[in-house]
Amino acid sequence: MNQFGTQYRVSIFGESHGKGVGITIDGVPPGIPLSVEDFTHDIVRRKAGAKGTTPRIEKDQPSLQSGVFNDFTTGAPLTVWFENTNTRSKDYSKLKSHHRPGHADFTAEKKYKGFQDYRGGGHFSGRLTLCLVAAGVIAKKVLGEKVNITAQLIEAGGNSNIEQAVQNAIETQESIGGIIESITTGLPVGIGDPFFNSIESLIAHLVFAVPATKGVEFGSGFAAAKMTGSQHNDNFIDEKGTTETNHAGGINGGITNGNPFVFRVAIKPTSSIFKGQQTYNNETKQVEELKIVGRHDVCIALRAPVVIEAITAIGLADSFLVSKSFQ
Repeated sequence: MNQFGTQYRVSIFGESHGKGVGITIDGVPPGIPLSVEDFTHDIVRRKAGAKGTTPRIEKDQPSLQSGVFNDFTTGAPLTVWFENTNTRSKDYSKLKSHHRPGHADFTAEKKYKGFQDYRGGGHFSGRLTLCLVAAGVIAKKVLGEKVNITAQLIEAGGNSNIEQAVQNAIETQESIGGIIESITTGLPVGIGDPFFNSIESLIAHLVFAVPATKGVEFGSGFAAAKMTGSQHNDNFIDEKGTTETNHAGGINGGITNGNPFVFRVAIKPTSSIFKGQQTYNNETKQVEELKIVGRHDVCIALRAPVVIEAITAIGLADSFLVSKSFQ
């Protein structure tokens, strides 16, 4: 389904080349100051136009359709809508039968029996991450100013020199992925639950709702498998729960321990590349060369940090509101 959350519940809708995309959020507490201008900073961070990103630039102007009155949230379901104004659907006319490798074209065709909107990836498109960013802006307000969520691209194409990696990909007509690190500070102790609603479970669920995600690790992550217990354990150094190290990434037993919440996300290379690819054509029933035209990111990971921040805020806001309901 296209919904997530218990107390901060989001429902995403729209297609890349349809009329627009949007998100409805149920459970937003009343009385939170909210205006269109509050979305500007994070929306600009996601925008295309920089080197290595798609030349498709949308206005991305949010329209608050419900749940806000006199610049305050009402407590009713809140819907944010973004109109699509810059589409070139003809670029995708041949892809209905000649599916792009790495994309959801094939699986969407089978699941939705050919009725899916295939233009620009339709409902599977990274265009819809704009809606996640919008929900993240509101979720950050729910969490309050003491909670600080940041995310940054720390590696692209296996290279810490991101600018050089992007330039190499452009010159070779390739695409590259990257690794994004997220750090959240200011979280109170006690947010989250054991097992199914652990903070790691909720965030991992949301991380994999972001198109192009291929992996996530918390704290020391996979490096923990090479460590001993004495190396990995985080010794407490005061009564507040501050730890000497942070291999756990700020989570014990699925619950925040008050230390920085740290995780990293692996983003795959953009599937649409300008190099020709040999892939099956359903119309001719043969493997043929596919040359993809259109406007695509060389490194989608360049625009993803703000999306990772947003899903982090969404997951934490949901868990935070659930925890408050037990107080």
